[in-house]
Amino acid sequence: MLLAFTFALMVSLLAGASARAADFTVMLTDRLTFAPRTVTIHTGDEVVWKNTSSAVHTVTCDPRLAASPNDASLPPAAKPFNSGFLRSGAVYRHRFTVPGTYHYFCLLHESSGMTGTVVVK
Repeated sequence: MLLAFTFALMVSLLAGASARAADFTVMLTDRLTFAPRTVTIHTGDEVVWKNTSSAVHTVTCDPRLAASPNDASLPPAAKPFNSGFLRSGAVYRHRFTVPGTYHYFCLLHESSGMTGTVVVK
């Protein structure tokens, strides 16, 4: 009986560990880029953007705020997001719950090509 309980507990713990969402880190750089520029994740995963630059940046996925329509798009069921201004060393997190492709940009450096993509499977 104890062996069966121990086995069931181990299976439960392992299943919980594999079901946890993963974190993916994207750096905002002095070269006015998101690095990596594209990440592929699974539904429920979280992306963490870290501003490693000396400049202020944003992580913006809102088509209404984009100068170019190609720089911001999201799946129909997803809500737009915007980090606000991120100073050097700041971090922004977003959990993706809707599958699809998200194109995002930096409000301050969109014209310099500071864009990125998150693909959620």
